[in-house]
Amino acid sequence: MSKASESKPETFPAKVLANKPRIKLADRAGEVRELIIEMERPDFHCEAGQSIGILTPLPADADEPFHLRWYSIADIPARDDRGNPNVTIMVRRIVTQDQMTGETIRGLSSNYLCDLAAGDRLEVTGPIGLAFPIPEDTTATLILIGAGTGIAPFRSFIKTLRRKHPDWSGLVRLFYGTRTGLDVLYMNDPNEDLQQYFDQETFDAFRALSPPPNWADPIAWDMAFSERGNELLELMDKPNTYIYVAGREPIRDHLDSLFGKLLGSANQWNLRKQALVAEKRWAELVY
Repeated sequence: MSKASESKPETFPAKVLANKPRIKLADRAGEVRELIIEMERPDFHCEAGQSIGILTPLPADADEPFHLRWYSIADIPARDDRGNPNVTIMVRRIVTQDQMTGETIRGLSSNYLCDLAAGDRLEVTGPIGLAFPIPEDTTATLILIGAGTGIAPFRSFIKTLRRKHPDWSGLVRLFYGTRTGLDVLYMNDPNEDLQQYFDQETFDAFRALSPPPNWADPIAWDMAFSERGNELLELMDKPNTYIYVAGREPIRDHLDSLFGKLLGSANQWNLRKQALVAEKRWAELVY
């Protein structure tokens, strides 16, 4: 595709207010940083589960006309004194090595963003993505299923839920398939703030909304579905249970396989999933 054949999306200016390390490693490879960005557009509006796109500057002789990368909004916007919304995103610095040549490969967007300083300007577009709706029924059960970076939308969602509905009495279950401290955002120990991706407000909100036993175990999904299968089936049978899924595209097929085993066949799960979608009780943010 030529440069002329790909149109640049409509963007608006933004400014970095803060760029803080969340997890800092000795060689910086794999570090996670929290960026607070002022959207210089007072009418900007987003909801939990959506993403913003950031354009990374490219040299004049680059093969592509622009480089756009989408990042989940990790916190709902607060407005500053000028009325502009401030959005938080989490960025993991990507540094890998080519297995054949040994060459160091640096993620274009992740390193650009991780190296920005307060006051730096950038181009932003969006938001896009399916926002996870908060049910009107405050006794509803919410099953949140995430993988990898799919945890970020739920960080925003759980804060929004807690702020808007402090009297929420329904169950909230986070079902998250990972083993790394780098990705466990909610149920880690507050005393491990330097090693784990800890956020006090999120922790407090999730603890308040999801009394024990919780599902935030960093364990293999196959085992988790097997151990919690009966509870999953019971919750899905309730007319006010909502299931929200976030993560990279392979999560869809993996969950279809696991739910198929849980219900006895792929066909049974397809019928159940179609019903959940039709009743607006299943939503996906898959990228």
